[in-house]
Amino acid sequence: MQNQSHPALIPLWLLIFLQAGISASSLVVEIVAGRMIAPYVGMSLYTWTSIIAVVLAGFSVGHWWGGRIAAQDTSRALRVTGWMMVAAALTTAAATLLLRAFAGPIIAAFPHPLVAITALSTLAFFLPSLFAGVPAPVLTVAAMRGRAQSERALGAMFASGAIGAIFGTLLAGFLFVPLIGSVRTLLVIVVIYAIAALILFWLGKSSRGTVLLSVSGIGVAFLTSFGALSLPAVCDRESSYYCLRTVVLSDDPQDPVSLMVVDHLAHGVSGQNAPRLMYTEHAAMLDVLPRMRMGRGDFTSFHIGGGTYSVPRAWADRGITGITIAEIDPEITDMAAQDFWFDPSTATILHEDARLALRNSAQRFDVIVGDAFTDIAVPEHLVTLEFFQLVSDRLAPEGVFAMNLIDTIDRMDALAAVVATLREVFDSVEVWTIAGPPLPGDRRTFVILASATDSPVSAIDARAPDVMRFQVLDTGFIDAILREKDAGILTDDYAPLSYLIGFDKVVD
Repeated sequence: MQNQSHPALIPLWLLIFLQAGISASSLVVEIVAGRMIAPYVGMSLYTWTSIIAVVLAGFSVGHWWGGRIAAQDTSRALRVTGWMMVAAALTTAAATLLLRAFAGPIIAAFPHPLVAITALSTLAFFLPSLFAGVPAPVLTVAAMRGRAQSERALGAMFASGAIGAIFGTLLAGFLFVPLIGSVRTLLVIVVIYAIAALILFWLGKSSRGTVLLSVSGIGVAFLTSFGALSLPAVCDRESSYYCLRTVVLSDDPQDPVSLMVVDHLAHGVSGQNAPRLMYTEHAAMLDVLPRMRMGRGDFTSFHIGGGTYSVPRAWADRGITGITIAEIDPEITDMAAQDFWFDPSTATILHEDARLALRNSAQRFDVIVGDAFTDIAVPEHLVTLEFFQLVSDRLAPEGVFAMNLIDTIDRMDALAAVVATLREVFDSVEVWTIAGPPLPGDRRTFVILASATDSPVSAIDARAPDVMRFQVLDTGFIDAILREKDAGILTDDYAPLSYLIGFDKVVD
C-alpha cells in the first residue's frame, strides 16, 4: 500500500457501522427486487436466479470501482464515495418508476421470459447494486490505513459487511415487506443511503458547496420516492408470500363475480350468488370428480392450497362437512372471506405448508385435493414420491387423491413424470381433461386421480361456467407418453417440475 497522508484516524466503530448499514440496505433491496418483479413475471426459481445474478454483478462492478477509488487520498476517496451513495439513493428511488414504465414494453420486446426477467432485473436493480457496492473497499481501506493492527480492522470490516447482509435479509423478509410494503421499504433504504452519504461527506471534509449540492441530489431522490408512493398500488395486499389482487369481473350488484390474481397469474374466480358454480376447468374437475368417486355427501377432505376457496365453498354449500384446508398465506384466506364470499367457519383452516400439515395430522381423509401453485407449477415438494407416499398414508382405504396440473401438449414431460411417480404409490392413476382434440401448442389443464381403483365412469359433464364434458385419457395413450418421455421418478432430491413444464413455453 502506498504511503499517503491521511487525517486523524476515523473511529473504527463508525466505519463498521457504515459498512454494516450499507450492506444491510443493499440486501434489503435484493429481497424487495423479487417482490417488485413478481407482479410482472411471477416468482419462480428463474426469477430469483436472474435477480441474484444481476445484483451480484452490480456488487462486483461496484467493488472493483470502489477499489480504484480507495487508492486515492482517504479524504478524497470518502468524498467520492459520498457521491456514490447519493447515486445509490437516486437509482433505488427510481426502481419503482422504471418497472412501472418499462415492464410492459420489455416483456413485449423479449418473448422469451428468461430474457425478459433478466432485462427487468438489470433495468431496475443493477445500478442500485453497483453504487451500493462501491463503499465496501473504500471503507475497508480507510479502516486499515494508519492502524498498528490493520489486519484486525480488515477482519472487522468483512465481518460487519456479512452481519449487515444477514440482518438486511431478515429485516426485509420478516419486517419491512410484510409491514410497510415494497415501495415504502425502498424509501427507507433511500433515507439510509442519504444519511450514509452525508456522513461520508463529513468524514471527507467536504466543502459547504459540495454538501449543498449533495443535499439537492438527495432531495431529488426523496421526490422520486414520494412520486413512486403516489402511484396506484400494484397489489391490493402485499403479504409475506405474494402480491395479491382482486379483479372485479362483474360489478353487477345483483350478481358480482371476482377474479383472484396472485403475483401475475389468475388463481380462481367466484361468484357471490352461485357458490356451486365453477368458472374454470380445473375447479370444475376438482369439484365434480371427487364427488363422483365418493358417491355420497358425508366424506371428509383435505385441500392443499386455498386460493379463492371455490371448491371448499361449493362443498360446504352442499352440506359436506369435515373440510380441512392448508393455505400457507393467511392473507389469501382473509381475501377469500372478504372478496370471494368464503365462510371460514365452514372448514378447519391451517395456515402452514400443506406437506407439514398433512405429516402432522393423524387423521385419514376420504379425499385429498392438490391445488397449490407457485408461479407456473405445483411446488416441487408436493409432487415427489415421498409426498405421494404421505398422501397414500393419509387416505382412507377407498379414498382418492385429486391434483391439478398444467402442461403443454407439445411437451407432456411434467405430466409424464407426475403420473410415473404416482404409479409407484397407487394402483390406479387416471388423467382427466376436457374432452376434445388439442391444438398444437395448447396448454392443457389436467386433473389426476390416484387411488386403489378406477373410476366407474370415463366421462362426466360439469359447468365451467358453461356445461363442458371432461374425460379420462386412455391408459394405453398415457403408457405411450411415459415410454416416449422415458419419464423418471420425482423425488425430494430431484423434482425439476418447472423445467419439465418448459418455462419458456408456459409463461407469457
